[in-house]
Amino acid sequence: MVKQIRLPLTREIIRTMRSGDEVRLTGTLYVARDAAHHRMVASLAAEEPLPFNIADQIIYYMGPAPARPGQVIGSAGPTTSGRMDLYFIRLMEHGLKGTIGKGPRSRAVKEAMRRHGAIYLAAIGGAGALISKSIIRSEIIAYPELGAEAVLRIEVRGFPATVINDVYGGDFYEESQAKYRTPPENS
Repeated sequence: MVKQIRLPLTREIIRTMRSGDEVRLTGTLYVARDAAHHRMVASLAAEEPLPFNIADQIIYYMGPAPARPGQVIGSAGPTTSGRMDLYFIRLMEHGLKGTIGKGPRSRAVKEAMRRHGAIYLAAIGGAGALISKSIIRSEIIAYPELGAEAVLRIEVRGFPATVINDVYGGDFYEESQAKYRTPPENS
């Protein structure tokens, strides 16, 4: 069964989400990648404000493509999440409740998600054109000089994702792989 989730995330919503759940998100997401994350963490270190209030929000690690005439955004597929592991813990400490990307997270990030009550979702790599159909509005809100790595605020309706890491320590990647492991033969 697909869960319909209205954003922003609350503790109550997060507690209902389990690794392996398919979700459809509706509301506001923020888009940021490596360079923007570096700047945001540098701002926190300098005790400067972030370009948006990250409390209870989700950041989508997206590689946006230019929009064709009449479209809100071009292809909007996920980028590899592990590159942002260095920054994610610091942002969770300031209230960020989730991220969306592709690929596994580090052990340190998974432990921090449990401590801070945050989740990690995956979007399907290679499905950027399909994912873009769920984006109904997009605007640059910070670091426009970074081009494709600027921070965006996007409004989504029915954005498809899967819960990979939940607040209970569940890891859908590990759980899925375990189902197909062959037990060692007794000799």
